[in-house]
Amino acid sequence: MEKETKRELPEAFVEKMKKLLGSDAESFFKSYDAERKFGLRVNPLKQKSGEMPEEGEPLGDYLKGLARVPWAEEGFYYEADMRPGRHPFHEAGAYYIQEPSAMSVAEALSPKPGEQILDLCAAPGGKSTHLAGKMGGHGLLVCNEIHPARAKILSQNIERLGVENAVVTNMDPFRLAPEFPEFFDGIVVDAPCSGEGMFRKDENARNEWSPDHVKQCAGLQDGILDCAAAMLKGGGRIVYSTCTFSPEENEQSIARFLERHPEFSVVQPELAKYFSAGHPEWADGNEELKKTVRIWPHLADGEGHFMALLVKGERSWDAVERTENADGKKNSKKGGRKNGRAKEDAALTEAVAAFRAFEKENLKDMEHLENGKKFLMFGENLYLVPEVMPGLMGLKVLRPGLHLGSAKKDRFEPSHALALALKKSDVRQSVEVGSEDLALRYLRGETLRAEDLEEPNIPAKGWVLVTTGGMSLGFAKAAGGMLKNHYPKGLRIQGG
Repeated sequence: MEKETKRELPEAFVEKMKKLLGSDAESFFKSYDAERKFGLRVNPLKQKSGEMPEEGEPLGDYLKGLARVPWAEEGFYYEADMRPGRHPFHEAGAYYIQEPSAMSVAEALSPKPGEQILDLCAAPGGKSTHLAGKMGGHGLLVCNEIHPARAKILSQNIERLGVENAVVTNMDPFRLAPEFPEFFDGIVVDAPCSGEGMFRKDENARNEWSPDHVKQCAGLQDGILDCAAAMLKGGGRIVYSTCTFSPEENEQSIARFLERHPEFSVVQPELAKYFSAGHPEWADGNEELKKTVRIWPHLADGEGHFMALLVKGERSWDAVERTENADGKKNSKKGGRKNGRAKEDAALTEAVAAFRAFEKENLKDMEHLENGKKFLMFGENLYLVPEVMPGLMGLKVLRPGLHLGSAKKDRFEPSHALALALKKSDVRQSVEVGSEDLALRYLRGETLRAEDLEEPNIPAKGWVLVTTGGMSLGFAKAAGGMLKNHYPKGLRIQGG
C-alpha cells in the first residue's frame, strides 16, 4: 500500500521528503493511507455570552460525544458521515467547518477585543472568522483577499457567522500596504504555497505541484511578508503560516525575512507543545528557527502545516512620519484615519433616521452593537463600521462593516447580515424553528404558519427574528398568522 501511495505522489516530492525525513519518511508516507481528520470550530459570536454550548442546549447536544481538538479552544473532530454542512446550524453560523491543523493559526495570534487585526490572505474565511470570534465584536478586523471570486466567498462567510466588526477588501497586498503604515496590532499571513500538506485531501494540489512551483511560491511569500511588516505596529505580531512541507517556503522563508527585517524576532507560541519544532538545519542554521512550528500528518491529528510567530521590535518612525503632520496628528486624507467623515450627507442622515425608527419598533438596547462604530453609507446601503477604520477611498471594498440594511421611501429594509449578527435577546419579536425539518423549510424560503410551529406564537405583525437552537437564521415578516419568509433567495437551499 505504501508503494501505491508513493506512485500517486509526485516523484520529485517523494525523493525530496525521503532526504529531509530520513528514517521518519516511512511513517510520513504511511499517513497518506490513513483517513484524514475532519474538524469544525464553534462560533462564540452565536453563543450566549460567548461561552461554549453545554449539554442540554441544542448545539451542545448536537456536538455531544465529539472529540475536542486539543490546540483549539472551540475545535471538534467529527466523522465524515455526520455532514454538519447540511444541518441548519451551519446556515445559522453556529460553527465553521475547518481542517483541524488550520485552527492553530488564530490561536497562535491570539487577538484581543479592541485590537486592530489584519488577515492578509483571508479566503475562504476560516482564519478570519476564528479571529473574529476571539475579538468578540470589538476592535477592527480587516479581511483581505486578492482574488475577486474568493473574496466574495470570504464576504459571505463573514456574514454567515454574524461578524460585526469586519471590513472585507479585495486588494493586492502591495497596494494595501501603503494605506495602513504601521497600523495593525496583529497580522495573519496564511501565504499562498505549493500545498504539499493538502496532498492527502486535494488531488489538484498533487497535480499542480512541481519544484518550480515551490520556488515561485517562495518568491511571492517574501513580498507578502514584507507588506505585512510595513503594516505592523511596533510591538505587534505576525503569524506566518503555510500548508506545505517545503523548507524553501517555511524555515527558509522565515530566515530570509529575518535577514531583511532584523527588528523582528521569532517567539514560540504556547501551542507549540502539541507539535514539532522547525528545523534550522533546513535553512541558514539560525537557532531561532527551532521556535517555528511544524505539523506533520503522521505525528498529529491534522494535515501538514508550518507556522511562525514573529514579533516586531522598536517602532519604525520613518513610516509614522510619512502619515503625521507637524502637530503629530494623523493625516486626514481619504476622509480621515481617526475621525472618519467630517459631515454626514443628506442620504446618510435620512438612512440613520430610518434605521432609528426601525430600531425603536423592532430592536432592544443595541448599544453593544453600535459601541466603537460609526454609520456609513456605501452605495444605497447603511453600514456600521469600526471607528478606527480609515476612510475607504483608494480601497476596493466588498463589505465595509456590518450591513444594517437600506432606507426605502417609507421604511427601513433590514439586511440578512443584521439578522445573523443579532441574538434573540436583541429583538422584540422572535420565533423558534426548533426541529431540523422546520428549519429546513424556512431555509428553502417557505412561508410558515402557526400550525407549523411547535410553539404557535406568531406575532400579530412586524419583523420577526427566526431562530433555530436559539441562534438567528434570518428575518421574516408576521402578518395574518403567517411568517412571510425574508431569507435571501440567493441563499435558499434546494430540494426536500
